Amino acid sequence: MPFRIRKKDLAVLLIILSAVCFTGMNSCVRLAGDLPSVQKSFFRNLASAVLAVIMIIREKTPLKIRKGCGGAMVMRAVCGTVGVLCNFYAVDHLDLADASMLNKLSPFFAVIFSMLILKERTSPAQVAAIIAAFIGSLFIIRPTFANMELVPSLIGFTGGMGAGAAYTFVRYMKQRGEKSTLIVLFFSVFSCLITLVPMLAGFVPMSGKQLLIMILAGLFAAGGQFAITGAYALAPAKEVSVYDYSQVIFSAVTGYFLFEQVPSAMSFVGYVIIISAAVWSFFKNNRNTGSE
Repeated sequence: MPFRIRKKDLAVLLIILSAVCFTGMNSCVRLAGDLPSVQKSFFRNLASAVLAVIMIIREKTPLKIRKGCGGAMVMRAVCGTVGVLCNFYAVDHLDLADASMLNKLSPFFAVIFSMLILKERTSPAQVAAIIAAFIGSLFIIRPTFANMELVPSLIGFTGGMGAGAAYTFVRYMKQRGEKSTLIVLFFSVFSCLITLVPMLAGFVPMSGKQLLIMILAGLFAAGGQFAITGAYALAPAKEVSVYDYSQVIFSAVTGYFLFEQVPSAMSFVGYVIIISAAVWSFFKNNRNTGSE
């Protein structure tokens, strides 16, 4: 009897693969050294754009945005660009695990923006999970003037917000049948164009090693985007999204061995609260779905 893997199990594997890829991307961003965030963002998205073009040519996808998706395509690109820039800044100035966790607030922001933009109903369980996640983020941000990492933490928090808004607009377009490869291409090209001028104005010469690392960061980013898109095509987000938090574990391990980073006790409390809120919301959603 041939071995067959269930769609949900494959989706989980793809989610974990995306977490590995995004951890690799963040590690490369940190390893690239003291380069401006806009410069890192440009090369990251340039590699993603090239891969997206290859995919579009291979799939023979027409370069035509579906009716009613134009505005959402632009907003997804704007919010996604803000998310990437803020995340890269946070990665450069915070522990890798802290930056990753602040970015992983995006699912909670996606719920908020889905309620405001898509007019989707929000359950009391989702509201409770959002409040818990916000409380958890305060343990990581530690909003006091004595905290030297306050500004990078707030920027990382903003990055998670931008990513959450971007995912909401992706959901809006996917509901209308827009192609994932076209969404990735538009975002990557848009981000490159937006960051091109400021990058050239403050361009910092890169060594061959730094250029190679940034190309690798772009390849990791593209791999993560396509892996997570494939995962959500195979299974509903509410069934597999919780596995995306494996990135925090990968980031903590990578941060320790590559950069000798050990998150503070307060950060660990924040991790526990946010991941617990995500897990509780995950089981609550699945239980409610099973009882319908």
